[in-house]
Amino acid sequence: MGGRPASAAGGTLYVVATPIGNLGDVTLRALEVLRAVPLIAAEDTRITRRLLGRYEIPTRAVSYHAQSGPPRERELLEHLAGGADLALVTDAGTPVVSDPGEGLVAAWGASGGSVVAIPGASSVLAAIASSGVAGPRWSFEGFLPRSGRDRKERLAAIAADERGSVVFEAPGRTAATLRDLAAACGGDRPGAVCRELTKLHEQVLRGPLGELAARVADGTIPARGEVVIVVGWGRGRAAASAADPASALEAARAEVERLVADGVARGDAAKRVAGTSGLPRRALYGGPRTST
Repeated sequence: MGGRPASAAGGTLYVVATPIGNLGDVTLRALEVLRAVPLIAAEDTRITRRLLGRYEIPTRAVSYHAQSGPPRERELLEHLAGGADLALVTDAGTPVVSDPGEGLVAAWGASGGSVVAIPGASSVLAAIASSGVAGPRWSFEGFLPRSGRDRKERLAAIAADERGSVVFEAPGRTAATLRDLAAACGGDRPGAVCRELTKLHEQVLRGPLGELAARVADGTIPARGEVVIVVGWGRGRAAASAADPASALEAARAEVERLVADGVARGDAAKRVAGTSGLPRRALYGGPRTST
């Protein structure tokens, strides 16, 4: 079934990607797996039944979401341990990617069980492809923390990173997140707001982050529907660093000190800034240099 590997540790857990909007985007392999397994663990059974009904799949579905708790996870693990296969799906896209499922996959994999991914539609890749601003290298940030130090640190890391970034956001928080991204990255940094990808009212709007924030705030860009924000790659940052390496190093060390002042361990701060700046960690760990 779907290239099923041999396993002596019970059933196979299939991590199945489902359409992110248009039900026609499901893969033939996903349909094959969903028909063949005896049970589907779904984030929302009502949404999953729409997909199953469209393709006349009678497989039983049970709920498994972020609030399910340990009893449901144990029940699903016992199902697998008994030798029966299980398909894990979420409302849209791939389980575990900013969606429930990590605990179940980790537990079954750690026990020696077989875990097989069935790839499919991805809002991340759809946004990257349709926005045209992410550049050759990019990071996936998922949902940003809503407030506090964690949010500030994530925004600072995105701003310091030359690569593009992909951010998920709820419709009602899109304006605030774009405003914060513009403040951290600079209002002129390119970006895109991708709404309702693959759906009837799909919309991809490109422009400077500051302009996009203003357009969402004034209602020009509707604040509804599923939203993916793409922060464009910092084309000038690498060139500036190459032209003035001393300034780049000074700025990176200053960022380490800021993180340390916020309570981040110096080693962790140096590692984080090294990852976003491309500078050696050992050059950042010792703190700012002072002249004598």
